[in-house]
Amino acid sequence: MHLTADRKGKIEKESSVQDWFLEQLYGHKAGRMLLKPLISPALSVSAGKVLDSRLSAILIPFFIWRCHIDMKDFELAAYASYNDFFKRKLADGARIIEQTGNYFISPCDSRLSVYKIEKDCEFTVKHTRYTVQSLLKSGKLAEKFKGGYVWIFRLCVDDYHRYIYTDNGTVSKNRRIKGVFHTVNPAANEAYPIYKENTREYCLLKSEHFGTILQMEVGAMLAGRIENRKTGRTVCRGQERGNFAFGGSTVILITQKGRVLPDGDILRYSKSGIETKVRTGEKIGKKWIKKSEQDFDLP
Repeated sequence: MHLTADRKGKIEKESSVQDWFLEQLYGHKAGRMLLKPLISPALSVSAGKVLDSRLSAILIPFFIWRCHIDMKDFELAAYASYNDFFKRKLADGARIIEQTGNYFISPCDSRLSVYKIEKDCEFTVKHTRYTVQSLLKSGKLAEKFKGGYVWIFRLCVDDYHRYIYTDNGTVSKNRRIKGVFHTVNPAANEAYPIYKENTREYCLLKSEHFGTILQMEVGAMLAGRIENRKTGRTVCRGQERGNFAFGGSTVILITQKGRVLPDGDILRYSKSGIETKVRTGEKIGKKWIKKSEQDFDLP
């Protein structure tokens, strides 16, 4: 069970059969002994093949009913498989992309937590300590974000699973870091440093308004496929970057010191261990530039 809040201040306890199962799996020694085959890339690939099959389409009506998904938000389509449905597109106007340049926006529908990067490049998620270096596998790059913020957008299985660029700018090539596929449910983070163990992919966006932003996608249990689009060097605010295949996953943004100020409600909730529900394109922060801060060139 964990707490979430909406932007109007309503706080709710979230609990499901899935949460209970994962708490048993990750919270007890016997459960953790079963983890190795479940988090392996081979299982994720096999599950992906099943969910790409035409037979898997029979699961779609039950999933829509079980997760209370309002299909009016999505394009009308005949889905060839469960994964085809899972990667469904929004209908025009279903999300409003905030176009005010000084506003920092969410790249996806998710539950958001924001953490300050301390002077030693560490941050804490649910009592688990991380370093930016371990997340990126690069000490030199980690130093560029000292004193900034880590924004963790956790997507649940019933969320819209496409994500966008948060600003206009110039983008680097993607870098992929191979790993395993833990669930991104909070239950797992109590037992494992999932964000530095899971398979992930990132790029750097030299943005028009917020300095250089690192955007990372993290695969999860049964959601090993990170499907990022091929683009040119220039991208636009609201442009689709990619999508996840089946399962809950995570998008992580890392911003530089003195570039972005998170909204107050999100900071307050994050400090209390409460995730904030946000939607693609909505304001979650604002431009905050200190003249002493230096941008850096893309590789």
